[in-house]
Amino acid sequence: MRLDKFLKVSRVIKRRSVANEACDLGRVKVNDKVAKAFTEVKVGDVIEIKFGENWVKFEVLNVAMSIKKEDCKEMVRLMEE
Repeated sequence: MRLDKFLKVSRVIKRRSVANEACDLGRVKVNDKVAKAFTEVKVGDVIEIKFGENWVKFEVLNVAMSIKKEDCKEMVRLMEE
């Protein structure tokens, strides 16, 4: 699945256009590499996103094309620094 779509489906970022913009600005890393919106995401990948001055790091647990709002927490696991 594309990175921008994954961020929207998992509800890490609210809109796909915002996720796309974050990728274009170099604020998203996948496995410690700056990632573009078209980067493929798979289970086990570690994604880091820069929100303001802070980096948020999480692991991909599940990749689904669509998911209920209640189940989106099962797609990612927040990692401690």
